Amino acid sequence: MIFSEHDDLPTPSGLPTPGGLPPLDDILERAHVVSLPMAVKFRGLHQREVVLVDGPAGWGEFAPFADYSVRETAPWLRSGLEAAYQGFPTPQRDYIEVNATVPAVDPARVPEVLSRMPGARCVKVKVAEPGKDFRAALADDIARVSAVRDELAGVPGARIRVDANGAWTVEQAIEAVSALAPLDYVEQPCATPEELAEVRSQLMRRGIFVRVAADESIRRVEDPYRVADLQAADVAVVKVAPLGGVRRVLQLSADLRARHMDVTIASALDSAVGINAGLAAVASLPKLNDDEEIDVAPAPAGLATGSLFLEDVAAPRTLVDGMLPTAPVTPDADRLAALAADGATRDWWLDRLRAAYRELQQAGR
Repeated sequence: MIFSEHDDLPTPSGLPTPGGLPPLDDILERAHVVSLPMAVKFRGLHQREVVLVDGPAGWGEFAPFADYSVRETAPWLRSGLEAAYQGFPTPQRDYIEVNATVPAVDPARVPEVLSRMPGARCVKVKVAEPGKDFRAALADDIARVSAVRDELAGVPGARIRVDANGAWTVEQAIEAVSALAPLDYVEQPCATPEELAEVRSQLMRRGIFVRVAADESIRRVEDPYRVADLQAADVAVVKVAPLGGVRRVLQLSADLRARHMDVTIASALDSAVGINAGLAAVASLPKLNDDEEIDVAPAPAGLATGSLFLEDVAAPRTLVDGMLPTAPVTPDADRLAALAADGATRDWWLDRLRAAYRELQQAGR
């Protein structure tokens, strides 16, 4: 378990079941399985399949990636049940800044991708595309980041982040960051916290002022605090579904901020329903005041990924000057029907949900 804190999830009748879980039959009766076509291939996917639960407190989402173990899927279900049966904390912000996301596309497609996210001053670029030789991939990465930099030319306060998803060795990370700098940060350059610590140390020794961010080293490990203990990263990239819900993300964010790490809240390629949870988390972050008692806005969140879909279960949120409204959206009945997955896909996903539910029961979460 990631946290010692527990939030019992009430059943529709208000009485918690053992482990604080709503009855499985009730969850399944409320479930919709949809398949969302991607505008741009992302994480190797052309279709994003998700389970949506129409709960008494709102809509929740369950959508762990296909390569995740049953144990890894359990927090995703816990997050979806929190949204559907418990709801979100009271927000403190009506709008938040988001970053644009550029997948591993040809540089010529960068203007088209960024046009879907108008006004974004911060852009995260996927690098280290799987299946490619390091040097060939780095050449592509340099060209892609350069194309983004050209698009941001003249934008005040523009920032670029890159995300390697743990693909590099320490030596490759140093070479790549040196070639791609200046950057806001490099996200998960290597796979392990120990490697992240070495990258961070070497960058500082060489006078390369690029921060290191941790993602998988927080959400796909037993101890999400090890990164902070090793002083392996400057930034924690936290995602609501893989970490078990909004309240758990808020607790983890508070703990990591207390350990001198900045926090970026991001999407796990969520549908509009999953984005509700990410926005709720950013909107509920405690306000931080600077020396002049001015509220310091949260770091741009990685929650503008709805633009990567051709179709979603709700109308697209309006992005204005790089800002998204935090109010939750509700799926449209016609869209749910049009995007409904076929019978075999639905059965496969509901079997995954059952397995995740059993895992939550056994863990007492």
